[in-house]
Amino acid sequence: MVAHAWSRSVTIMTLDSAGATPLYEQLAEILREQIRTRKIPPNRKLPSVKALQQQYGCAQGTAEHAIRVLKAEGLVKPVKGKGVYVI
Repeated sequence: MVAHAWSRSVTIMTLDSAGATPLYEQLAEILREQIRTRKIPPNRKLPSVKALQQQYGCAQGTAEHAIRVLKAEGLVKPVKGKGVYVI
């Protein structure tokens, strides 16, 4: 995977479209790891779906599915009109 600067504290890894793991799960794993290591700390807003699309070169549905997975795992919560935040 190739790392790209996203912010001072977060590194972006590319998604492997030829891999056996679905892209949404790859993206969810990247975000999970960033949450686990506190590169995206509690109470911090996740990047928007559009930002995730641009940063990872994925489809809107892929980014939305990855966020749904994280919500189901209890790692993030939506705040109406504000975005999705790390718990």
